[in-house]
Amino acid sequence: MRKGIRHPARLVPLGFLVLISIGTALLMLPAARNAGVGAPLLTALFTSTSAVCVTGLVVVDTPVYWSTFGQWIILGLFQAGGLGIMTGATLLGLLVAGRLGLESRLAAQAETREVSLGNVRDVLRIVVLVTLVVEGATTLALTLRFHFAHGAPWGQALWEGLFHAVSAFNNAGFSTRSDSLTTWAGDALVIVPLTLAVLLGGLGFPVLSELRRRPLDWRRWSVHTRLTLQGTALLVVGGATLIAAYEWHNPATFGALEGTERVLGAMFHSIAARTAGFNTVDVGAMQLETQAVTWALMFIGGGSGGTAGGIKITTFMLLGYAVWAEARGSQDTVVFRRRVPDEALRLALAVVLMALTVLAFGVLALLSVTDLAVEDAIFESISASATVGLSTGVTATLPPAGQAILIALMFIGRVGSVTLVTALAMRRRPRAFRYPEERPIVG
Repeated sequence: MRKGIRHPARLVPLGFLVLISIGTALLMLPAARNAGVGAPLLTALFTSTSAVCVTGLVVVDTPVYWSTFGQWIILGLFQAGGLGIMTGATLLGLLVAGRLGLESRLAAQAETREVSLGNVRDVLRIVVLVTLVVEGATTLALTLRFHFAHGAPWGQALWEGLFHAVSAFNNAGFSTRSDSLTTWAGDALVIVPLTLAVLLGGLGFPVLSELRRRPLDWRRWSVHTRLTLQGTALLVVGGATLIAAYEWHNPATFGALEGTERVLGAMFHSIAARTAGFNTVDVGAMQLETQAVTWALMFIGGGSGGTAGGIKITTFMLLGYAVWAEARGSQDTVVFRRRVPDEALRLALAVVLMALTVLAFGVLALLSVTDLAVEDAIFESISASATVGLSTGVTATLPPAGQAILIALMFIGRVGSVTLVTALAMRRRPRAFRYPEERPIVG
């Protein structure tokens, strides 16, 4: 029993459940609400789950419903959830004991997706360094802008700068504004720092660790780092191009902005849709084609071992290279002159199949308990399961059963792939025999 509890594949979801429970209890305190009475259990549970799972979906208006104390609780929850329960616990152990035991390193490896136990210590250090630097720099930039350009008092400017900086780096999507970032849609000095924070948080700590060690020696970068950067560039540019093409003349979204502001808006939405959850225009007013592009971006997500969700860029890119290899008749899947082992491709397929299965059940369940249009049910389900936080505006209208479904999707989306990949990797055993081969008909 003791051994089972310590298994990293069980520790990760257990840690998140504990934090969600603590957050729910704190948000039910009267001091957490502006009304001075405790929040209902379902509202507190939904908000706590959304924060811990760094999603950003809300059933109440954050600045109106929650007090400053409640918003501090939410900030603490998505900061802890973004970094990961196991990462935080292992960091505390490192600071106190000055060393990492094998068990702690396994737990950290499960959360950070670091492939080598020997590199876990370095990854944990980069977690602290990057978090402090990025969140601090973003807070400073936003605070100065809010005060000098938008007239906010220093206290308010600092609070909003800090909240949005932490939310952006952790890809949480929570905002102290009822309209998210639409107030600053045309302000590049607000949007650009937030965009950079989202990108850095979504790349993944293993990538950031390697870029810190070898920032310019790209020939020595690992396949994982190259895949992540290549996939990020492809999705950002490709997504922004499609979004701009569909929304350029839409008067309800980008059509109301200036030319450069439209480019900025398209680029930001392309990046934010891959799990940040912020919006600078009304997502519900977007063309259906743009929403379909957003579905794909949300489903893919960001880099492994970071604060982003989705199936991860490396998963998407690996399967793309595998399809390309099959189309060319190649026996091996080769990425940057490195052969990808079959077990990595099988894990990628397992992650995608699990994500599609969860998504299918989520859409079906939402359609069964609500009157949502199919496209809205798809959007909400992907946003929850990929821990994105974007919405077409229907989240707050969902009945209790619909909210419960999204809670389950957010939790599974945050810990499901970590648990699945870790469990599969640790169950690998060499076999003393192999069955006869027989090829079924495919396609």
